Amino acid sequence: MNIICAFRKVQYLSIQKEVFTKKAVINPTFANHIIYDKMSYEITGKLIAKFDIVQRTETFKTREFVIEKTEDINGRSITNYAKFQCVQDKTAMPDRFNLGDEVKVMFNIKGTKWMKDGRENYITNLDAWRMETLKLQGDADMPASSNYNDIPPAADVVDDLPF
Repeated sequence: MNIICAFRKVQYLSIQKEVFTKKAVINPTFANHIIYDKMSYEITGKLIAKFDIVQRTETFKTREFVIEKTEDINGRSITNYAKFQCVQDKTAMPDRFNLGDEVKVMFNIKGTKWMKDGRENYITNLDAWRMETLKLQGDADMPASSNYNDIPPAADVVDDLPF
């Protein structure tokens, strides 16, 4: 199945980096579109909500969480909220994080078409498959503080070294 991804839309949605697992095929008729066979995305933001695990069927469970992403666009601060879902063994993933933590979420976009009352409906899910805590910029690459003068020299020690 091919998915069309418009670059302008992707940038507006604050998706920072696309990771493609298969070769991209450029569609020559649409200069601003690229067709991909499989995609995975990353987004960073603040974890603001975690919901309970929902057992959908005997063998299928889901859990949702929400990320807040604030950006400066043309001098205005714009806040967006994205709800992600975890499925099966990934439902415990949000437990490692506290509300308010800055996190990076890796996810896939999945869509479903279904019929209800004779009308076609479409659902889009953001399926999270990995979460990481972001390092604070002040903490990155900071060596542990070592003070080699912690113990002052004893006052009654005689130094008889010749140099």
